[in-house]
Amino acid sequence: MAHINSIGAGVFSDLSVYNGTTVDFTTTDTSAEFAALFGTANDTPGAATFTRIKNVREFPAMGVPPNIVNVPTYGQKSSQQVQGQSDAPNMEITLNYVPNDWASTSVLGGMVGDGKLHVFRFALLNSEPTATDATQYASTVGGLGSVQNTVYYWIGKIEAVQVNPQLTDANTATVTISIQSKFYGAFTH
Repeated sequence: MAHINSIGAGVFSDLSVYNGTTVDFTTTDTSAEFAALFGTANDTPGAATFTRIKNVREFPAMGVPPNIVNVPTYGQKSSQQVQGQSDAPNMEITLNYVPNDWASTSVLGGMVGDGKLHVFRFALLNSEPTATDATQYASTVGGLGSVQNTVYYWIGKIEAVQVNPQLTDANTATVTISIQSKFYGAFTH
C-alpha cells in the first residue's frame, strides 16, 4: 500500500492504543513489530490487543517535533537559531465525551494515570476503507486494500482526562498523553 499522495482531509484518521502486556519497549522499533501488536480490536478489558480512541474531534500535530532553540544574542536585533535537543511533547486530544468509554472499569479508563507504558498508533486516512477491509480499518495489520494511509507509532502514557461540560454543544474531554519515545514512522500498511 502507498502513502497518501493527494491533498485531502484526514476525516477517517484513527488513534488506537495497545492494551496487551507483552512488549519489550527496548527492542520494538520497526513497522512490522508495531503492526503485529495491533491485531484484534475490542473494548472489553483483557479481551483484545488494542482499543480505538473514539469520537475524536481534533488531533494535534503529529510527527517529530523540531529541535531548534532560539538563542538571544546581545547587541543583535534577532535571535540566532541553533540545533538543540527536542523534548518529548505532551499530546492533547479533544474528543466528544462518552462517559462509558472512559469509566474506570473500561479499557481506556483503566489506563488513565496507571503509570504504565502503552504503544499508540495513529493512522492518517483520507478515505474510508473498502467494505472487504472493514476489520482492517480497526487494525491496519494486513493493509487497507486500495486505501492510501500513513501510520505513526510511539510509546507513552495516558496521563489525564479532563471533562469540559458544554451548555450549547456536546460535552467534550481533553485527553493528555505523555510521549515517552520518539515517533516511529511514517509507515504504510
